[in-house]
Amino acid sequence: MRLTQHPILEFDRGREIEFEFDGRKLLGFEGESIAAALHANGIRVFRESIKRKRPRGFFCAIGRCSSCLMTVDGIPNIMTCVTPLKEDMKVETQRGKGAILLTESFSPGSRPTEARRGAKDVATVSLAIVGAGPAGLSAAAYAGRMGVETIVIDENDVPGGQLIKQTHMFFGSREHYAQIRGIDIGDELIANLSGLPVKLMLGTTVLGLYPDRTLSLLANRRHIELRADAVILATGASENMLAFENCDLPGVYGAGAVQTLMNVHGVVPGKRVLMVGAGNIGLIVAYQLLQAGVDVAAVIDAAPEVGGYHVHAAKIRRAGVPILTSHTVQRVTGPDRVESAEICRVDDHWQPVPGSERTLSVDTVCLAVGLTPNCELAFQMGCRETYVAELGGPVAAHDPDLETSISGVFIAGDASGIEEASTAMIEGRLAGLAAAELLCREVDREELKRLRSEATSSLKTLRAGPFGATAREGKRKMFKVGS
Repeated sequence: MRLTQHPILEFDRGREIEFEFDGRKLLGFEGESIAAALHANGIRVFRESIKRKRPRGFFCAIGRCSSCLMTVDGIPNIMTCVTPLKEDMKVETQRGKGAILLTESFSPGSRPTEARRGAKDVATVSLAIVGAGPAGLSAAAYAGRMGVETIVIDENDVPGGQLIKQTHMFFGSREHYAQIRGIDIGDELIANLSGLPVKLMLGTTVLGLYPDRTLSLLANRRHIELRADAVILATGASENMLAFENCDLPGVYGAGAVQTLMNVHGVVPGKRVLMVGAGNIGLIVAYQLLQAGVDVAAVIDAAPEVGGYHVHAAKIRRAGVPILTSHTVQRVTGPDRVESAEICRVDDHWQPVPGSERTLSVDTVCLAVGLTPNCELAFQMGCRETYVAELGGPVAAHDPDLETSISGVFIAGDASGIEEASTAMIEGRLAGLAAAELLCREVDREELKRLRSEATSSLKTLRAGPFGATAREGKRKMFKVGS
């Protein structure tokens, strides 16, 4: 179902177009993701699992999992959650591994495209930033202010990262964008790049990052080899899955995917939702579901107390949604999509309490059970890996300037440890300034020192208090091993 009214958002949809799904003609809007168009048409099953032939739907909405792989225009394994819809596209449910359809354009005797001939462009830049989210855009602005020639690379067609779907207002000071909605903060960060030596490369996938700081890129079916003097990895994080019976059924989504459907594409994920996770993300997305007119059956969390800000929890409770702590989901049911969910209480040892089970009639289960840093590029390059539970698990070791074990390679934002978007922006500033100090011989050292001091002080402020305790401890451990 598409949203036509929203208390905050206006959906500027593209031209209405026709496309084909499994032989049927359907309508969508040009430029929205294929997955969103299918959802708007009531389609939830995108493929079958390879071994057990179980139905698969859509989970992450950022191209990080395989749940939404479909065959598009004869090409298998297309990530439909990040692939824009085009007129007359032919989309097919994929069974098994998928097979290439040898049409005229893919027949052995056809003229090969430049990409298949292995053609490539070679470019150089002082600073390459991977990720155009809050950390990456902030890093670009501060490096650019110091005169560093910078390229920001992102696989999405729109910059802003997670900010483009965050409709809530931020807390803190004006420096931390207090009382400004995430969707507007993204616009400010992009505006900050005006007049600076910064270029955005959107719709570009980083295929690899190598020890000599060479990035292998794919843009518009063309391979680009980009050689950088320094690299900042601002690659964000991925949703965690929660294991329970039938957790792979279509209708089980990550919280970020639900936000993308609702707040970017204006498509609701279902009619009645169970939210799993009472941290800030779970509470915020539950409220956003209510704003979109979706019924939220309950918010549950295995922890004995609500983990998010109480102001968010209060809004949920005032709307009549129960928040059930010390509860978990045991299973969901449905032949090919979620139709109900069974929840139960857990004891002090996180074990189900017999006899506490109850079934909720829901068609959607939204998981807000944490994030894991996206550090694959850092690890591929050879950056030293360490495990810090408080930062989200395996992360690239880095020092207080966010430099990894490889000189000239920095990491910032959720990729360096899971925190708030406000922290990601400040870390981006710090990484951009550290890269500028490394790259620029004639930089204003006093100005650089002042800006770095401000960023460090701001990080300390953001991590102060009880809600910053986990991040403080995580960074303490990190700097002990990363320095």
